[in-house]
Amino acid sequence: MGWLGRLVGGRTDERVGLFVDGPNVLRSEFDVDLADLRAVAGEKGRLAVTRLYLDEHASPGLVQAAEANGFEVITTSGDVDVKLAVDATALVADDGLDVLAIASRDTDFKPVVELAARRNVRTFAIAPGEYGRSDALRTAAHDAVTLD
Repeated sequence: MGWLGRLVGGRTDERVGLFVDGPNVLRSEFDVDLADLRAVAGEKGRLAVTRLYLDEHASPGLVQAAEANGFEVITTSGDVDVKLAVDATALVADDGLDVLAIASRDTDFKPVVELAARRNVRTFAIAPGEYGRSDALRTAAHDAVTLD
């Protein structure tokens, strides 16, 4: 489907990579549902990669819920942002994605979004809520949404 189909809301067969910054998105003040994240990103095409990044202190219940919602859970003892950014950049560089969707409220991902755009990968910023939105990330992305 071409650009016209996307403009009128049609689904595409494009490969979407959804990368979720768990510590910045899955906070009690935002009340984000993992299924909602998948649904919003899935509107951009076929979900080829769905990863939730968490720190080593994440509860087993959260990991289990994420896996039950179809997420590959990546836990790290280091900085979650760095691991997510490196993984997203690697997939973009390997031509593994047509659309890069990042769910975060963190401006740190702006360089990844800009790199993806330079490589003709469409970008999509997902903010967890009105007060959890990075204007810099939203502005750098081709498209953005703020969850209610």
